[in-house]
Amino acid sequence: MASIPASDTVPDTVPPPPSPLIYRTKLPVRIWHWINAFSIFVMLMSGMMIFNAHPYLYWGQFGANFDSPWLTIGNHGHAGYIKISGVEIPTTGFLGYAADTMRAFPPTVTLPGHYNLSGARQIHFGVAWLLGVSGTLFMLYALISGHLRRDLVLKREERSFAHLWHDIKEHAALRFPKGEAARAYNPIQKIAYLGVILILIPVVILTGLTMSPTMDAAWPWLTEVFGGRQSARSIHFLCAAGFAGFIVVHLLMVVLAGPLNELRSMTTGWYRLPEANAPKENAK
Repeated sequence: MASIPASDTVPDTVPPPPSPLIYRTKLPVRIWHWINAFSIFVMLMSGMMIFNAHPYLYWGQFGANFDSPWLTIGNHGHAGYIKISGVEIPTTGFLGYAADTMRAFPPTVTLPGHYNLSGARQIHFGVAWLLGVSGTLFMLYALISGHLRRDLVLKREERSFAHLWHDIKEHAALRFPKGEAARAYNPIQKIAYLGVILILIPVVILTGLTMSPTMDAAWPWLTEVFGGRQSARSIHFLCAAGFAGFIVVHLLMVVLAGPLNELRSMTTGWYRLPEANAPKENAK
């Protein structure tokens, strides 16, 4: 029997071709992402220092030490606690940091790292302008370029409960889109990003303005809209908590989905599509 030439032999397994690189994240989106990330981190840290000056939250027009706060972060000696609507929950000491006086947040997460209310306010208000201006410019770009309508608004089939529920279950099982399905944002991503862009950022800016005495004089209607300066402060705090939660989940998803690929997309714009699972052959 004639032997088969070496050039005609076929290896048992052929390595699959590399997944294609696609240009997924445009330059304006990347610039705004990093400005937004810097702004939010600085504002969260300086905001925690500002909150340390009076670690109580109220609803309504007024708030003082002898009023009834709906939220308190404090300590009993070295035992920290958070109290919500009269229900006290012990903490490990991270919240209700025990120092020479009561602090809600420890210096490791505040900016400045030591108690400095005036310095924290200067940092907070300065970076707030950066967040507001960059957010406004990004919204103009998103509307004019079609980025908002094309990439972020849910398509008709994505708005159904069945589709959304399926996407939630896939994420809960850590099964992320692959192949061509990973080319665009999935519905969960779209909802999260729209929530940040259209709700959290505008509300946190407006409530911040409401707490300013200067803006109270210029735009008194803001105080009426949010039900008073103390209600605006509470809403501002809840929005900040929403930002913190979004950051935690966002970073977790980046790590699970492949941090190098995700970072490349957000720095260079180029993204490698994850390989789709090969179809299973029917059992014989």
